[in-house]
Amino acid sequence: MDTLRLQDRMEIQDCLFRYVRGVDRKNWDLVRSAYHTDAYDDHGNYKGGIDGFIEGLVKRHATIEQSMHVIGNIVIEFDGPDSALLEAYFITHQRISPEAGDARLPYLRGKPIAADQAVETEVVGRYVDRMLRKDGVWRIQNRTVVFEVSRGQPAPAGGGLRDNWVIGRRDGNDRLEVMRRELNLPQQ
Repeated sequence: MDTLRLQDRMEIQDCLFRYVRGVDRKNWDLVRSAYHTDAYDDHGNYKGGIDGFIEGLVKRHATIEQSMHVIGNIVIEFDGPDSALLEAYFITHQRISPEAGDARLPYLRGKPIAADQAVETEVVGRYVDRMLRKDGVWRIQNRTVVFEVSRGQPAPAGGGLRDNWVIGRRDGNDRLEVMRRELNLPQQ
């Protein structure tokens, strides 16, 4: 395989990983860095430009206590020197807080839930992305999220996690972010 294409593949995968890290850590600048400024995103309930997409993420994630995207089965097909088609499987686990109110209900498939109870969700699908390199940088130009499975269940308080475990955080003080600051790594 051509060494330049290996570099392109790594840059495209890094773009994908920036996106999921940005969403999971609520780092909206990092999410934005995965898209070209004139990109389009079809994310199911949202279809449009990146500014509106990120605005919607900020609102939606205000009531998401925990978020983790798991990426697998990445296939990249080049159709030109600066363009590629990416398909990446994902599984997303999120815990939606009681403050989300009725927004929790679609995941439960009719199961009852107390007003003060969170919901653990799992969404399985694929990102189908048109990737373009502009000004030497690979980013998403057009994304369609293809959904396969969506489910949820009432969550135990605190997600059932133990007090002596290091718990993921979404407020800039996650263990990863603390270590990045300690090591003087550049801000993302």
